[in-house]
Amino acid sequence: MPLVGFGLWKVNKDTCAETVFNAIKSGYRLLDGAGDYGNEKQAGEGVKKAIEAGIVKREDLFITSKLWNTFHAKEHVAALARKQLADWGLDYFDLYLVHFPIALKYVDPSHRYPPEWFGDDGKVYLQNTPMIETWQAMEQVVDDGLAKNIGLSNCQGSLILDVFRYARYEPQVLQIEHHPYLTQEPLINLCKTLGIAVTAYSSFGPQSYVELGAHKGAASLLQHNLIAEIAHHKGKSASQILLRWATQRGLAVVPKSNNHKRLLQNLECTDFDLSPEEMKAISALNINLRLNDPADIDSRMAIFA
Repeated sequence: MPLVGFGLWKVNKDTCAETVFNAIKSGYRLLDGAGDYGNEKQAGEGVKKAIEAGIVKREDLFITSKLWNTFHAKEHVAALARKQLADWGLDYFDLYLVHFPIALKYVDPSHRYPPEWFGDDGKVYLQNTPMIETWQAMEQVVDDGLAKNIGLSNCQGSLILDVFRYARYEPQVLQIEHHPYLTQEPLINLCKTLGIAVTAYSSFGPQSYVELGAHKGAASLLQHNLIAEIAHHKGKSASQILLRWATQRGLAVVPKSNNHKRLLQNLECTDFDLSPEEMKAISALNINLRLNDPADIDSRMAIFA
């Protein structure tokens, strides 16, 4: 799995195909998608265009997708994976993740897709599907050749350890919110102990949530004095400093940008090193600020409590 990938969250449908094509053309080989993002068909069109142009072969790419909450029951997991593969125009995913450890009531894709968090009446409907059922169905996805690797997202240590107790195929990757305001050292250390690779999302912290009105009043990391000072000293952009802080900790990152210059800058975030003092100073910004918390939608989904 490449260390720096391109994230598809909030990439607009009307520009997604061209954005993905340009990302691949610029050198990105990891694409991080999900059914919930609502743009997998368009992302697949960008992949197809890049392959037809001779820029890459399918095996050169590492494509990640995720199982949404309404499809956790065993009879829906593989069916949903097949639908997502059809949307992408692919035969397999390199990595397929359980998006959240939350089971919601099934919504038929022909009725509404992506189903998001709510029923037709705007209310949240939970479903009593245990993780063991979902994980065993994920393992069948591997057996059926639909995904080469499976993993988890937005999970804490106790649940990860539980999955390890019954897994035939252990989680290969954990994807988590991770930025200097939320450093998650104990969870990252557990993953290192268990041999799980970690992918960080929302590497720029509040920046990703401003347009959603969900940044919780947090100051921008991209304009933070410490980050700006280090960026100036290194001759790098603020985004490159934030990404290097994560990758230097051994985490993969999946930033997105519709700006071609920043797209290239993000990809070039591993060609320099931060000093131990700089790493420590950035980590000291931690205030345990979690921006992506389902409990903000419904207190029954307080998976990080």
